[in-house]
Amino acid sequence: MSEQAATTHFGFKTVATEEKETLVAGVFHSVAAKYDLMNDLMSFGIHRLWKRFTIDCSGVRKGHKVLDLAGGTGDLTAKFSRIVGETGQVVLADINDSMLKVGRDKLRNLGISGNVAFVQANAEALPFPDNHFDLITIGFGLRNVTDKAKALASMFRVLKPGGRLLVLEFSKPESEVMAKLYDLYSFKLLPKMGELVANDSESYQYLAESIRMHPDQETLKGMMEQVGFEDVSYYNLTQGVVALHRGYKY
Repeated sequence: MSEQAATTHFGFKTVATEEKETLVAGVFHSVAAKYDLMNDLMSFGIHRLWKRFTIDCSGVRKGHKVLDLAGGTGDLTAKFSRIVGETGQVVLADINDSMLKVGRDKLRNLGISGNVAFVQANAEALPFPDNHFDLITIGFGLRNVTDKAKALASMFRVLKPGGRLLVLEFSKPESEVMAKLYDLYSFKLLPKMGELVANDSESYQYLAESIRMHPDQETLKGMMEQVGFEDVSYYNLTQGVVALHRGYKY
């Protein structure tokens, strides 16, 4: 999407580009307190396996600098913090202050603080120096970004040469059967679950819609290559319900 675009998608709705950030913020302010519980319920706990696979593909070592973008409640940050150790650093960045607060409280309760920084940041204009991070992850956040190409270019800029980007995101199921089951689940059960557990069906309706509007596996691969990432590949997880894209900056 170009900077000049006057409208964009908020789920299935068309909205003014400048409104989307506020609308998305409203969703995450609303769901922040129940976010972890809903993740477990929505994915039947499988999100933990998706995140573990992401860690396994990260190549992170002691002393590395990691940016966990749209890091929310800090699941990936907690793991990376232990791996990079005292000589490394993990920055948990999120555009939404409610999510950041939940993440900060959760990590403190886990006894994690020394090598973790918390930054409220917009993925489209990251407030970090060029060539700064060994690894950037963005887990279930890219689909909420207004200008995805701009965000990917911003990530490329702050990544060190030799560094890698991992994008973990909902994607396009590989089979028709899975796609139909997934639609049924997303549009019938998910909003009901949101209503019962988080007292908020609308936010979970948006989440289901935002997944459908997100670029499919090949399109996202092309977008990463367009801004300069090389050796871009992706892994379909749970039959393509989720995909992990990996790209390098050389």
